[in-house]
Amino acid sequence: MNNKKGMKKIFEDMKKFSPLLINLTSRDFKVKYRRSVLGVLWSVLNPLFTMLVITQVFGHLLKVSVPNFATYYIVGWSIWNFFSEATSLSMGSILGGASLIKKVYMPKYIFPLEKCLFALINLAFSLIAVIAVMLIQGVYPTWTALLAPLPILYCFVFSVGFGLILSAMTVYFRDIQHLYSVLLTVWMYLTPVIYPVSLIEDNAFMNTVVHLNPLFYYVDYFRNVMMYGVVPSLVDNLVCIGIAVISLVIGGFVFSKAQKKFILHI
Repeated sequence: MNNKKGMKKIFEDMKKFSPLLINLTSRDFKVKYRRSVLGVLWSVLNPLFTMLVITQVFGHLLKVSVPNFATYYIVGWSIWNFFSEATSLSMGSILGGASLIKKVYMPKYIFPLEKCLFALINLAFSLIAVIAVMLIQGVYPTWTALLAPLPILYCFVFSVGFGLILSAMTVYFRDIQHLYSVLLTVWMYLTPVIYPVSLIEDNAFMNTVVHLNPLFYYVDYFRNVMMYGVVPSLVDNLVCIGIAVISLVIGGFVFSKAQKKFILHI
């Protein structure tokens, strides 16, 4: 019964504070591109420039043997970068919203949720670069590309859950902001963004570690529907949904317990 009341209150709060959520997202968007000559175009150019560098280093110098490597990289990078940006921004969201939290009542989870929404908007713009690279390399999306919102949604829910945990922990342990950047670097190399999974198949330990990595499933799902015209199986969807739901439940639980004393630490 308490769970039903809790869920009902969350939905009521979301409806009540949705204008605030939109305003906060709009503010972040304006601040990011304030006084920028190219403005939102940077969200398209950034993945393109990153792709060019990575392609030169890994595709040409290190001879990573992946067909259409530029497309392979930028498709995987777009999902990875979304998760990285969403969770990194969420981490300091409560501290950044301290002035508002001290003045008026609002659900505190609004702040990490808003950062994830902001990262989602940036992902939408970066997909323009993804499509451009695919067309240039002659990798034409099939009808399965219509399924692309699914892995993005799964990854979004996963990121919200993880962001809730990080935002709560950062209020009490500020050093997490520095440690997380190191973790993200390690995490990226444990996600097959730059290299193919086949490269580590003979290494049982690395193969196991990579398959225990939640981001592997979202990146792989997104590549399948965008590049290879593969319809993910029911198992693939259940795995992605399961990871996302577990992350959200744990994140919600940790955040709800920790938020009671936020006011004493912000």
